[in-house]
Amino acid sequence: MLKRIPQIFRNFYLISTVLFLAWMLFFDSNDFITQYQMSKKLSDLEEDKEYYVEKIIEVEKDRKELMSNSELLEKFAREKYLMKRPNEDVFIIVPKEEE
Repeated sequence: MLKRIPQIFRNFYLISTVLFLAWMLFFDSNDFITQYQMSKKLSDLEEDKEYYVEKIIEVEKDRKELMSNSELLEKFAREKYLMKRPNEDVFIIVPKEEE
């Protein structure tokens, strides 16, 4: 019965290597599919990090400008947070949406 199987498939090292590769490709906790997914997630997170670092730099620049110029700080507070001086009324005009 073993004579029917070609000699190359009866080789212990070939069988061991094939079983090892199958284990590493499909069954191991660090298989190639998991590695690919983790690599993709890492690249996505690095892109997000770049975006947030740019935003932090932009916000710090705006903060320095606001803290150095009181008129600009007042304008920012009025526009962004609708702050007002005492004895002053603030009216918000909302444009009408077209249907």
